[in-house]
Amino acid sequence: MSVVRVSLKLVILTAVFVLAVLLLRHWMATKQYVFNKEDIAKLAKQYAAQDHDQAFSKIVVELRKRYPGHILPDEDLQWVFVNAGGWMGSMCLLHASLTEYLLLFGTAVDTGGHSGRYWAEISDTVISGTFRQWKEGTTKSELYYPGDTIIHSVGEATSVQWSAGTWMVEYGRGFIPSTLGFALADTLFSTQDFVTMFHTIRVYVKCLLLEAGALLTEAGVF
Repeated sequence: MSVVRVSLKLVILTAVFVLAVLLLRHWMATKQYVFNKEDIAKLAKQYAAQDHDQAFSKIVVELRKRYPGHILPDEDLQWVFVNAGGWMGSMCLLHASLTEYLLLFGTAVDTGGHSGRYWAEISDTVISGTFRQWKEGTTKSELYYPGDTIIHSVGEATSVQWSAGTWMVEYGRGFIPSTLGFALADTLFSTQDFVTMFHTIRVYVKCLLLEAGALLTEAGVF
């Protein structure tokens, strides 16, 4: 009897999980998004091969003009280390919600490792330096230069490598919480840099609050 009960519970839990996934996929397929990867890539490409600090400043100014209320104010912008998949870089989060994020990313040293496998599509446009990607199932890597855009599809895994001084603009769309496990795992189980983890979580929460405020304003609540 206990075996039947356990089996029934497993069937119910599986059905609930499948239903939740289907509902989530439907919601993400039908909802309106703030950004699209083509516009972000086009904007970033205008400033490719420039000094990355100056390029980033111009990009942030332009983003605030195009998407008012959706980009963090200057006082909340912060460069935070990212340790994931064996590589180390730094990010400056500009926007984040449950289904989108937009950030500046790069590294001042040579680094590389595993890309991660996400329930999200990620696009990167190179501003300076070079980025090398080795896709799963292939025997050759591809090298990308300033102005190039790289698409990391949902469920894809690659080997990634950045040369020192590589900086890029990154946009992700999908179920963003699914990326946090990979983004924080090295910090939690390897570097144990909990200060960095705190900064990462804090800036993500700030973005969520900003986006919630923007949605309520657009809905006429405020």
